[in-house]
Amino acid sequence: MLAEELVLKQRTKILHALCSSGSAEHLERVLDILLAQGALIWEDYQNIQVPGRTLYTNARQLLDLVYTKGVDTCGLFLHALKLVLPEAQAVGLSFSESCSNLEENDERQSTSNQTLLAQRPSLVHKLQGCVDGVLEALLDSGHFSSADCDEVRLPIYTPTQQARRLLDHVRSRGDLAASVLLQYIHQKQEPGFPLNQRELTPPKEFLKYQKKLSSSVSAQACFLSTYGGTSHMSLDDIYTDGELELAEVNAHGPLGLEDIVGLAGIVNEEADTVLVSGEAGSGKSTLLQRLHLLWARGLALQDFLLLFPFSCRRLNSEHNELSVQELLFQHCCWPDRNQEEIFQFILDHPHQILFTFDGLDELKQSFTDEHRVCCPTQRAPVHVLLFNLIQGSLMKGVQKVVTSRSEAVSPLLKKHLRKEVVLKGFSPAGIDCFVRKHHRDPTVAAKVLESMQANTALLGLCHSPVLCWIVSQCHKELLGCGEGSPKTITDVYLMILQHFLQHQSPLKSTMGLGWLQEHLKTVLLLGQLAFEGIRSTCYIFSGTDLEACGVTEKDICMVFLIKSKDMSSTHSKCYEFSHVTLQCFFAALFIVLSSNINRSVIPKLFELENMRETGLTRVCFGACLPSSDQQQQASEKESKAAETPNLQITAMFVSGLLSQRHQNLWLHCCPSAAVEKKARQVAKCLSKGIQKHFRSIPQPVQGEKKSMHAMPDFVWLIKCLYEMQESQIAKDAMSKLEVDHLKLTYCNIGPVECTALAYVLQHLRNPVGLQLDNNSVGDVGVEQLLPCMHICNSLYLRNNNITDEGIRKLIAKVIQCDSFQKIALFNNKLTDACMQDFSYLLKTKQVFISLRLGNNNITAEGAKQLAEGLKVNQTLAYLGLWGNRIGDAGTEALASSLEKSNSLVWLSLVGNGVGSAGACALANLIRKSTSLQELWLTENCITRTGVECLIQALKHNTYVTSVWLRNNDLSLEDVEEMKQLESRLIF
Repeated sequence: MLAEELVLKQRTKILHALCSSGSAEHLERVLDILLAQGALIWEDYQNIQVPGRTLYTNARQLLDLVYTKGVDTCGLFLHALKLVLPEAQAVGLSFSESCSNLEENDERQSTSNQTLLAQRPSLVHKLQGCVDGVLEALLDSGHFSSADCDEVRLPIYTPTQQARRLLDHVRSRGDLAASVLLQYIHQKQEPGFPLNQRELTPPKEFLKYQKKLSSSVSAQACFLSTYGGTSHMSLDDIYTDGELELAEVNAHGPLGLEDIVGLAGIVNEEADTVLVSGEAGSGKSTLLQRLHLLWARGLALQDFLLLFPFSCRRLNSEHNELSVQELLFQHCCWPDRNQEEIFQFILDHPHQILFTFDGLDELKQSFTDEHRVCCPTQRAPVHVLLFNLIQGSLMKGVQKVVTSRSEAVSPLLKKHLRKEVVLKGFSPAGIDCFVRKHHRDPTVAAKVLESMQANTALLGLCHSPVLCWIVSQCHKELLGCGEGSPKTITDVYLMILQHFLQHQSPLKSTMGLGWLQEHLKTVLLLGQLAFEGIRSTCYIFSGTDLEACGVTEKDICMVFLIKSKDMSSTHSKCYEFSHVTLQCFFAALFIVLSSNINRSVIPKLFELENMRETGLTRVCFGACLPSSDQQQQASEKESKAAETPNLQITAMFVSGLLSQRHQNLWLHCCPSAAVEKKARQVAKCLSKGIQKHFRSIPQPVQGEKKSMHAMPDFVWLIKCLYEMQESQIAKDAMSKLEVDHLKLTYCNIGPVECTALAYVLQHLRNPVGLQLDNNSVGDVGVEQLLPCMHICNSLYLRNNNITDEGIRKLIAKVIQCDSFQKIALFNNKLTDACMQDFSYLLKTKQVFISLRLGNNNITAEGAKQLAEGLKVNQTLAYLGLWGNRIGDAGTEALASSLEKSNSLVWLSLVGNGVGSAGACALANLIRKSTSLQELWLTENCITRTGVECLIQALKHNTYVTSVWLRNNDLSLEDVEEMKQLESRLIF
């Protein structure tokens, strides 16, 4: 088959291979090769790489151009593609064999500027790491200004993109500038030497220390004991990647582990600290442990000579003032000799050192920048050292990676961040991978996965790695529970509690509900320890702490407590709960089961003001457990916003444990009347908290709909209501909500939150618009939302990682919902495969008014399927398909189907490869339409012929107010002339 035919036939697959990762790197490498081979000229390159245009649009422009240039260029393009694409992404593609070798063309190198083009692929590689040096040379020679340098160094660029931008800028400055660049590379590139620096030879003692530290880090990281258990699991055997995304920018697609300290997504180049945020149980500590292990083995982060790992939980136990040197050597790894020399080397080479701090939210003190320490030899409290390291007052240049729960990160801390990376837990594929790793028997793994998939609420919970571990660990209980399969987070934690308690009964004598009564004493003792720990923001317990709560060796053997790992050997044996959420669960058990709990504890636990303003741990727990004056004073000083997340998790467990569904568990453990009283307290608190949110909704501006932008605390209260599983309480709580639009954007809404939202929102009295843009809903979350679709008149799910599978289930539901009228699904993963479903929706629902599917993967074939539904529908007013690939054929089908519409007001086909044939088809639509007002055709390839058709049609139409035509294939002269002919054309 000819190369031209291969390019045309495989167009969709090629576009997906080039763009599906979200990174422009593959496309840019192909362009490098084509420029070097002369297949593209510089003007071609500039027409393809238009700033601000979407990646898919640029890729489509390249494919169009390559095809028009003929068989030779198509052959070069396919061979370049074969060289560039990873093997996994090249699967299913056929490549031309007509061009087997790509060589530098010496005939095109008569000038320095031509050499830049001919050697572009190798120059991009050589420039990585020495861009700053070249910029200095160009600045010194007068060819570049400071502004030019800043433009090349923009933090949004990866190292290869910086190299390409540098080459582009140099080329525009002429041969002399190009000569400076080539001369610099020639002088600097010597065999065996890196371009960015002279060879570094650390002192002998430093190398010995490096080896010792690597060995220590590897020993600490090679086994996963985060979740406890009777035996350690090898991290290699169980580790499964979670979904990593940039908090600020999502244009880079999914991130890998090394991208955490890479250049992608930098928002503050002056800062040194990267934050990895995520919900409790999302796998932050395990991710950091994986990074540590890969560094120690020499498999990742090799730009860093030393990596110092710290646990904020363990730093809480350090009461002495330390210097940075003492912090590093005492808490990580002590040098055998020459401590001063090694530390001086660290000070002299800060950019090659990495610090990691796990669990900033577990530190007793709130982040502050009030106490400044700048000298690394000056002693200060550990939290003061940590805060100064994070903000860069200490050890400037040393990279730091900090983990924390999202809600515990203050705006004050965020201003000191280089970037924030969000860990969103497992994808559906990640759940599958984890379960199969956890169960070596494929039959057992298959049964567990089948059980999860049969219960979508449970599957939603398993996106959290800690919950996935619990469910997988308790597979026998799970497979035997039938209709009683877990629904809530509380259900899952009760399952792990029962699992480990019953495994401690040698004869398994206790059947039915008596398993808790048999082990009640242990549960209460561990509950008191957990409760006391949360009261004082303590997560590591000494032998004295355990003794004070009556915890014995037998209780420790229950495996809920594990030995606390510490890299220094100076501390005595300490213990911690196997996961912080387990500590919250035991604290909640204590609140529910103990008769010594003050009646004010539950109300204070649910009052948000007390959490933030009065130090909840002191107010809540101080009244029910004894503490010394010294402890009380410390608690007052250390009350902080970071306590809130653990208190909210505890409150959520209290809600779940006091559900009617679990009342039988407590029958022989505590008086029923006391439990019922506590349950009434929780119900009252939740109703009061929800109503307070509703009362805070401002009155709408006249003529606008009443809207509520929910805050994260609202989501927490909704989750508590779901944990209680009391529909009447949820109904009462929702009865007074009177809004037209409920907005929950950027609220970390995942499948678990979707389940809770649907459970509560289904009780609303009047239909609402539900906006969940920029969350992590996914296909599983979409399925969880279905029970509340009858109460939604519109649904906004922009940027939520939704695929065709989720859409099929959603549409099957909403066609049965009388009120449903609008849907927005920008920037998801939709393809032609779901267009038939949308077509059916349009045919079935004659009240549907808005369909927005921008920036997905819809082609002409999908547009044709959609057109079948548009022919029948007479109510659609807004149709948005920007940023897809429908082309002329798809545009013609859509235009033809809409000619008889009396309802369409707004149509967007921006960035769809629409040419003049498509424009002429739209001209026929304009000529016949009596409703269309706005038509958006920006960033297409419409020529003068197409615009002339539109002008002729507009002469017969007085309803259209604007046709947007910016960035099409028109000359400046064409644009000026067209403006004069028709004022409604906007260029």
